[in-house]
Amino acid sequence: MFARRFTSVFKRSSTSSSSDKAAKENGTLGSFGRKAVSFVLITVTGGVALSALDDLSIYRRCSSKAMEKVMRNKAMIEAIGEPIEKGPWYNASLAVSQQRHSVSCSFPVVGPQGTGILHLKAVRNGEDSLFGFLQQREWDILIMDALVHVPSNDGPQQTLRIDISDFAPPSAATDYKPSEPEKPGTS
Repeated sequence: MFARRFTSVFKRSSTSSSSDKAAKENGTLGSFGRKAVSFVLITVTGGVALSALDDLSIYRRCSSKAMEKVMRNKAMIEAIGEPIEKGPWYNASLAVSQQRHSVSCSFPVVGPQGTGILHLKAVRNGEDSLFGFLQQREWDILIMDALVHVPSNDGPQQTLRIDISDFAPPSAATDYKPSEPEKPGTS
C-alpha cells in the first residue's frame, strides 16, 4: 500500500514537473509578449499625446495672433462690439499640412452685439528640428476673414463677411519698370 501511494505521488510530481517546465517556457514568452505589447501601446499613446499637444500649441498661437488683429479691426468692432472674445475651443477646427508649415484654422468669436466665425490661413517661419515641438514658432497669417452674424431689429439677422487681412492686394504691374542689366565695361 505504501508503494502504491509513493508511486502515484511520484507520477503526479513527474507530470507536474514537465508541465511546470512548459508553463515556465510559455510564461517567459508570454511575459515578453505582454511587455512588448505594453511598450508599443505606451509608445503609440505618447506619440498621439505629443501630436495633440503640438496641435493645441499651434491653435493657441495662431488664434491669439488672430485675436490681436481682430481687436484692432474697426469693421469687426462696429459689427459685433467690444470686447471681442474667442469662443469655445471645442467649436474650433484646425488643419495642419505641409509638414506642419501651414495651417488652416477657424474658431468662433463673440461680442456684445453678435457672433462670428473667424477663418485664417497661416504659414510658419523657422526650421524643423528633432525637438521642434518644444520651440516657439512664429506664424504669419496670410488670409483672414470673418463671417459675422448680427441680430437686426428690422427682421432676420444680418450676415456680413469682413476681410481682416493686413496686406493690400498687389497693385497693377503698370508702375513696374525692370532695371537694365549692367553691361561689363570695356577697359
